[in-house]
Amino acid sequence: MSATYVYCLIASGRIPALGRVPAGLPGTGPVRLLDVSGDVSTANARLRSRRRAAGSAQKQWLAVSDAPLPQYGDASINRHLSDLDWVSRAAIAHEAVVESFIDAPALLPMKLFTIFNNDGRALEHLRRDRSRIARLLKRVGGHHEWGVRVVMDPGYRPTVKRHTAVGAPGVAYLALKKAQRDHASELVQRARTTVADLYDRLQAFASASRRRAATEPAQGGPLLLDAAFLVPRSRSGRFLALVGRQSKALAAHGYQLVLSGPWPPYTFISD
Repeated sequence: MSATYVYCLIASGRIPALGRVPAGLPGTGPVRLLDVSGDVSTANARLRSRRRAAGSAQKQWLAVSDAPLPQYGDASINRHLSDLDWVSRAAIAHEAVVESFIDAPALLPMKLFTIFNNDGRALEHLRRDRSRIARLLKRVGGHHEWGVRVVMDPGYRPTVKRHTAVGAPGVAYLALKKAQRDHASELVQRARTTVADLYDRLQAFASASRRRAATEPAQGGPLLLDAAFLVPRSRSGRFLALVGRQSKALAAHGYQLVLSGPWPPYTFISD
């Protein structure tokens, strides 16, 4: 016996291709498509839909797979939630399927372990929520999400003039170290203004942006900024060019900028 596992909703003027879609969660069946506004369909069936989504002639499909209940029923999932390796493998497989559709005109990722009793229940749930879905598709259509993190560079050594330390070599060394610590402390104090300015500059190229609380330790020094930007694909080149310029400017002052993406709009699919 199996249930229907849902990865994402795709809005497109053509049938999404499945040739390069990776295998889904361990133990689940091949990824297939459900026609949201027509009959349940597999990849080889003719899809029928006339629904207009987000003000365009796009059709909507759910990317799903069959999930065996002994492995993905409520009781089994609850038993495995404390197994970080098991959850991590599932999350990686889930995201790999979602990200394989990243070039679709609009893409709504579903949460990990979004499961329905059958295809009909999955479609019914989506159709009941059609107004909210339409708003989200309008928001994220034609966009990619980019992540920007800024940390203090742990290897940064500020240039301190030697003449600030006068006296015996030991005294001079201690004075130099103090000057370096003072400069590092100044960097931390300046960080709020620095990252706020960076955020404002990048925000100008985005349709939406969000600053996120750190959920994991940053590699390197203290995490100063963790932000997501929903950028129109038509502005991606200018956004990336600005990120490159800002990264070089920040590096000269002891900050590291780390860019990630493009991603599906994980951060921007909640109202």
